[in-house]
Amino acid sequence: MGPLKGVKVIEIAGIGPGPFAGMLLADMGAEVISVEKRSGKQALPDCARRGKRSIALNLKSAEGIEALLKLVEKADILFEGFRPGVMERLGAGPDECLARNPALVYGRMTGWGQFGPLAKAAGHDINYISLTGSLHAIGRAGDKPVPPLNLVGDYGGGGMFLVMGMLAALLEARQSGKGQVVDAAMTDGSAVLMAMFHSLQAMGMWKSKRGYNFLDSGAHFYDVYETQDGKYVSIGSIEPQFYALLLEKAQLDPQVFGNQNNPALWPDLKDKLAAVFKTKTQAQWCELMEGSDVCFAPVLDFNEAATHPHNAARQTYIEVDGMTQPAPAPRFSRTASQVQFGSRPHGADTQQVLSDWGFSDTDLDSLKAAGGLS
Repeated sequence: MGPLKGVKVIEIAGIGPGPFAGMLLADMGAEVISVEKRSGKQALPDCARRGKRSIALNLKSAEGIEALLKLVEKADILFEGFRPGVMERLGAGPDECLARNPALVYGRMTGWGQFGPLAKAAGHDINYISLTGSLHAIGRAGDKPVPPLNLVGDYGGGGMFLVMGMLAALLEARQSGKGQVVDAAMTDGSAVLMAMFHSLQAMGMWKSKRGYNFLDSGAHFYDVYETQDGKYVSIGSIEPQFYALLLEKAQLDPQVFGNQNNPALWPDLKDKLAAVFKTKTQAQWCELMEGSDVCFAPVLDFNEAATHPHNAARQTYIEVDGMTQPAPAPRFSRTASQVQFGSRPHGADTQQVLSDWGFSDTDLDSLKAAGGLS
């Protein structure tokens, strides 16, 4: 059941990229235990909580920290998303945890990283991607940058890099017997996501000027266009053979549109192409172009996406506890990922998890009496 079956993970509950990382690990079969602040709170229908059991420990008490460290002794991975120094002040920083389990992978998810002038400042996705050029590059010519939801910092540059780093460290730990700390910063991750654009600039193929390049809405052949019914379609006809097919399918005059890669012509060609796309509905353009090598797709909202025939055929979306949500990805041919169960109430699994991880009934009674449970 998933390629990470048998991997034990402790997630110190937080928000955003941390829970997302835990979801990915749980989808791939890891046993993920989410350590919550308090029990009895009914969980919201949150995709990021799926597949995880929840325990409630009072990490502000010595007894709660000791219980956490006892869990660490049997864990492969622990990760947290607090500001630098918080876990150390609680008594469960890397030194304490690695002393209990020298092979532990200790993941740390922050925006600015564990060190640097901004390390202890507050921030959000929009701030982190501002510092790496990512936000500056997104938007149209003559307009301000457009926040790409919180996909680039929190999830692309954050949670995904945390998962990659922790799994790489786990692989190494199983060879060396030694754990380590994974410092996953959204600034670092979002900087890496911009690698291609550093390369393009060095090749003379990219201007640090928003909306003037072939991938940032500058080019007429790589953009979104409104259709007759007020919906949108996307075109990505970069390669010459795909561009030639666009001209054919849309019945565009080669004398007008033939000089594809002359940036001086792009604004005028974009206006002309926009007028063409407004002559048909989204459905009509889909009938004409979808599935061809034009590099075309309708622009769907995430509710429409769940019912698109391609996504339906691949079961890209599933239903868990009555909630439609993305299915686990990527796909494995032999050890398929799956959602084991939906969102659990906060602390619902405390007694069972602690028992499964080696706490006796006496231990549990003592922990409860001392205020170690939240």
